[in-house]
Amino acid sequence: MSLYLLTVAVLLLIAPLLLGVIKALKMWLLFKRPLSLLQGYRDVAKLLHKENVVSEEASLITRVAPFLILSPLLIVLFFLPPAVQGAWYVSFVDAFTLTGLMALSTFFLMLLGLDSASSFGGIGASREAFIAALAEPAMVLTIFAVSMMAGDLGVGQAGVNLASRFPEKHMASYLFAAISFFILLIAENGRIPVDNPETHLELTMVHEAMILDIGGVWLAIVETAAAVKFVIFASLFASLFLPFGYGLAWPLALALFVGKLFGVALAVALVEVNTAKLRLFKVPNLLGIAIVFAFLSLITFYVLGA
Repeated sequence: MSLYLLTVAVLLLIAPLLLGVIKALKMWLLFKRPLSLLQGYRDVAKLLHKENVVSEEASLITRVAPFLILSPLLIVLFFLPPAVQGAWYVSFVDAFTLTGLMALSTFFLMLLGLDSASSFGGIGASREAFIAALAEPAMVLTIFAVSMMAGDLGVGQAGVNLASRFPEKHMASYLFAAISFFILLIAENGRIPVDNPETHLELTMVHEAMILDIGGVWLAIVETAAAVKFVIFASLFASLFLPFGYGLAWPLALALFVGKLFGVALAVALVEVNTAKLRLFKVPNLLGIAIVFAFLSLITFYVLGA
């Protein structure tokens, strides 16, 4: 139990750092002066000392929604597969539970955008609903496919099984699921080419549009939730698709697991540097690819056994 709590604490601690690494890598690859890796912590600390600002039209929802956005994601942290051998984990949580909790967080984020009664908030909320409606079914299919290959529908137990018995004979299905999940990681976290978290242009922003009318502690909580969501997806990718190193001594296993999270951040940075922001109505094409690969993973596993 203590090892699992230590893992959760490490994930919470490095969540802002991962996003800072992505920003710094992007600027370095674009031959710009990189930001400090600790910029994410500085931004949160600065917001905590600022006055809480909300729209004049906002109701009680705006004051409660930031906590409801973060809470389901904190619960998901305790449902992730263990990073080290011998750690306690929840084995009965399946793909529907994980996806539902993250969808609940997204719902409260959309509610926050709508409650400001601004055109930007409404645009952002509608776009977020548009993307989530396509991404969430693909996520359920992908995690379900990987769980079937691992021999257990529980995500925690699936991660343990993959670490001890890698499904070599199902490599084709496994690769299809990995491609699908990586696309979902980018889409659900609002990264390029689906969204650009660093822009405030009306024609392109999704996530930023919903949080333009809040500030102070509430904005710090929402930004922390975005960092936690990214670390959740990175952890799932590392546990389910990079399941090596689980059997090492726990300090080495935990260090290797954190290294895999930074590897995922590096991959995201490389994708963002080498791709352009898609038009909104072309985003379904990308998410359609994720759904197709998820179906291919299931079909290949059941029909061909590959």
